[in-house]
Amino acid sequence: MADNPPADPYLDTDIIIRLLTSDDVKKQQAAAKLFEQVEKGELLILAPDTVIADTVYVLSSPRLYHFPRVNIHDTLSVLLKLPNFKVDNKQAIIKALDLYVTHNIDFSDAFLAALTLQTESKIIFSYDLDYKKIPHLKRIEP
Repeated sequence: MADNPPADPYLDTDIIIRLLTSDDVKKQQAAAKLFEQVEKGELLILAPDTVIADTVYVLSSPRLYHFPRVNIHDTLSVLLKLPNFKVDNKQAIIKALDLYVTHNIDFSDAFLAALTLQTESKIIFSYDLDYKKIPHLKRIEP
């Protein structure tokens, strides 16, 4: 890692994957060191919500890591609580992780549901019946 990272650097999915897996110990240690700096307030890093969605997909994939949903929820929730880890739509991502675990739905559906729940109408147009599992969300077929 560079001694002086640029202001407001972005984080890619692979750094989170390396942090949470042990398939490359050297990269895992480097990722852990990076997040220690974030935790101590020495470094601010940014991530778009797509990085979190991609992380969930990779960790949950049966072909890759096959992490249980609850483990994904718990580990990502810890990272998302770090004040210096800035993620787009952070509150919706946190809510989506909860929905992902409690309602056993795809993360992308959980994220869209979480965003919809932040709106006044709480209405989503969809043919996907999984949205019926979400309290306070109204699914409408066009």
